[in-house]
Amino acid sequence: MLKKERAALIAQRLADLYPDPPIPLDHQDEFTLLVAVLLSAQCTDKKVNEITPELFRAAGTPQKMFQLGQEKILQIIHPLGLSKQKAKNLAALSGMLIEKHEGQVPQSFEDLEALPGVGHKTASVVMSQAFGVPAFPVDTHIHRLAQRWGLSSGKNVVQTETDLKKLFPRESWNRLHLQIIFYGREFCTARGCNGTHCDLCRELYPSRKKPVEWKKP
Repeated sequence: MLKKERAALIAQRLADLYPDPPIPLDHQDEFTLLVAVLLSAQCTDKKVNEITPELFRAAGTPQKMFQLGQEKILQIIHPLGLSKQKAKNLAALSGMLIEKHEGQVPQSFEDLEALPGVGHKTASVVMSQAFGVPAFPVDTHIHRLAQRWGLSSGKNVVQTETDLKKLFPRESWNRLHLQIIFYGREFCTARGCNGTHCDLCRELYPSRKKPVEWKKP
């Protein structure tokens, strides 16, 4: 099966499983989405969703977050990984939004990636999920599955993103990246499937016997 054929089959199977995939991070608007995505680095979405209700009650806007300050932010988010750096970034990010963007989340990759703690993946999530701009954020689930499904060499997340964008129609990116994440969590997990167990892996590679050693980003 050619790579393009695999991609088309994957898109169809995922559309059948997840026709309308929800955004896994709880949020109310662009700012709270940005905060939630920043907090999700090296942390599960489930854990972030346990922490953010208290944080958003106290500081659901850049102005309130900036006023809350780094130490009080840390008190709320301390159960999360990298909490000290995240608290520092949230305080600085909020100040920058107020100073440079009139308290609004900017709608460009360049401006988002200039914010403290915001890398390309976080910017891609915000651009796609908050503003509907086609993007293909690559997390560990997508990176892993792209290798198992033979869609990318998996040398790094940048290469994986480039390869996936070439294989799938631009209009499908925002929905598809969520569909792949949900499938990776539910069926093709890091330990539960090695490229030979889940339904999609077996359909794509029915004669595969050896496990796929995926390269972590």
